Amino acid sequence: MTTFRFDHIAISVTNVDVSVTFYKKVLKLKEMENTASNSKTRWMKLGDNKQLHLIPRPDFEIRTNKAVHFALSIDNLDSFLNHLKDLEIEYSDWTGTSDKDYVRKDGVNQFYFQDPDGYWIEINNAV
Repeated sequence: MTTFRFDHIAISVTNVDVSVTFYKKVLKLKEMENTASNSKTRWMKLGDNKQLHLIPRPDFEIRTNKAVHFALSIDNLDSFLNHLKDLEIEYSDWTGTSDKDYVRKDGVNQFYFQDPDGYWIEINNAV
């Protein structure tokens, strides 16, 4: 059987500069070189050779819902929650209750927030 490894996630964004600033400021991601092309697509390093590709689509209407999200794990959830509060970024649990996190049946604590284009990001402590 073939074994796959996760490589990257790519999302369309209306303003690539705004998105890069958001991901640098909020998730502390570092920008890396787009080695695939000379396009205006920008790459962010997610760690362990994984990437987030931000593809500029200024006239694209982005439509998504919370079920379409990507999740990142972190050791210190409380510290990151305080970081979001300092940046005045709203977060919620799965059902949408503001300023609330949720403990899953398996004991993992999680919460959600959105980027400038409305993409949902889950942060959890499943490390």
